[in-house]
Amino acid sequence: MTVIPESHRDLFDLPAVWHVATIGPGGAPHSSPVWAGFDGTHVRFPHAEGRQKWRNLCADDRIAISATDPTDSGRYLEVRGRVVAWESDADLGFLDAQCLKYSGVDEFPREDIPPEQVRVIAVVEPLHCTTMG
Repeated sequence: MTVIPESHRDLFDLPAVWHVATIGPGGAPHSSPVWAGFDGTHVRFPHAEGRQKWRNLCADDRIAISATDPTDSGRYLEVRGRVVAWESDADLGFLDAQCLKYSGVDEFPREDIPPEQVRVIAVVEPLHCTTMG
């Protein structure tokens, strides 16, 4: 059973922007926005190998991810957990699905992806949640 309450799981169905917080080199916090989904067990978000968030999470898998309901600013969900896997998104299927949810476009613009970029999906095991609203 997941620690994400049923009352707030719908935030993953909305185009809510999620803010990922990681721990960087020397212990400094790092936060950046992502698109995210929930498969009933894990939170997943698309990413690219080599970026700061990826480097941080490879060194320390602890993560916090939070979003505010885009229709109610007093309602939010914060999930704390660990990245338990990095899955390949070589076919860009996950990125395309998130693009459709967030922008209504079937396919993420391929011209925005450098040819050498390796696309992955962060798989986050939720361990603790905080909610409001």
